[in-house]
Amino acid sequence: MGAWRMSFGLIMYMGVIIGLSVIFVLSFTFFIRRILINSTVKKTRLLEIDKKLDKIIDLLELNKSV
Repeated sequence: MGAWRMSFGLIMYMGVIIGLSVIFVLSFTFFIRRILINSTVKKTRLLEIDKKLDKIIDLLELNKSV
């Protein structure tokens, strides 16, 4: 009876360790994915802001020359 409880405890322990490892890998994967998605969104926003600023500068230069 004691050996059965020992192996059951070991199986439970290994299940917890494997479960935590899987959760860690999934969390890390989603974290990296979110960072990559956010960086592309920021890059797109910066490009849009840059275009708008260029347009404003052009309009100001045009206004100055007139």
